[in-house]
Amino acid sequence: MPIPPSEYISNVWKQGIFDGRVVFVTGGAGTICSAQTRALVHLGANACIIGRNQEKTEAAARDIATSRKGAKVIGIGSCDVRNPDDLVKAAERCVKELGAIDFVIAGAAGNFVAPISGLTSNGFKAVMEIDVLGTYNTVKATIPYLIESAARNKGNPGGLTGGRIIYISATFHYTAMPMQAHVMAAKASVDSIMASVALEYGPYGITSNVIAPGGIGGTEGMERLTSSRVDLNAAASDIPLGRFGVVKDIADATVYLFSDAGNYVSGEVLVVDGADWRNKGLTVGVDADMKYPDFLLKGEFSKYVKGGKKEKPKL
Repeated sequence: MPIPPSEYISNVWKQGIFDGRVVFVTGGAGTICSAQTRALVHLGANACIIGRNQEKTEAAARDIATSRKGAKVIGIGSCDVRNPDDLVKAAERCVKELGAIDFVIAGAAGNFVAPISGLTSNGFKAVMEIDVLGTYNTVKATIPYLIESAARNKGNPGGLTGGRIIYISATFHYTAMPMQAHVMAAKASVDSIMASVALEYGPYGITSNVIAPGGIGGTEGMERLTSSRVDLNAAASDIPLGRFGVVKDIADATVYLFSDAGNYVSGEVLVVDGADWRNKGLTVGVDADMKYPDFLLKGEFSKYVKGGKKEKPKL
């Protein structure tokens, strides 16, 4: 049964604004990126989602396609964003089967809780490769098609757009966050790639922007970073807007940047976190009774995050 649109998109958007457009999404089976894709497909786009797990990616594609009658959604699994050839082949297949690539969402990412003292070089390298190299490879594989789309849609009187790319970042590196050195380094690099693309490819009509989500409820990211022993309602009270985000918040931001309403927005970071990062942000990897800097000095962090060890993890 299709997911009700109210769960992934606001009702302010005009139906059909992305008719005939194609979006290429890395990490498209994830909770955030699948909601972004679902919103675009609901509004008329067709989609190609990319992932490493073939079964999960293909299943997500079938599910997203239920958001609009007649929608075409391809799921390409066994695709590693760290391998440029995988992405080139995926982009070629997308264009062959769907006709174009008008929008790109670079959403593939890796994350886990780890202090520097417990973070191996391989662990740091893995996140950098997935987030940074994966983002760069995505740009390289899709930019020729985005240039074509931008030229094709230049001055389109119907307001239909093309030649746009969004990267999914995070907010940790805007202030700093313990046990996230690897992610801060990676996402700072993603923001920098975004800016370079905005300058180098803006003359071709391409817009390049970052969306930086805060804590989004019900996502794998929250499970990986937040202790299951934390009272989320209490934690949300520390956010200026008094709640965690929902996937619809990120999907709406995506529609805005890809729509005609965002046609003069480029080179920007759109933070969607209820002003949380300006209020120090959600502390990751700790239980409610763990206070900074005590847990660091004791050499402990929560064992109740997804992937945490049964014994209390040591720094």
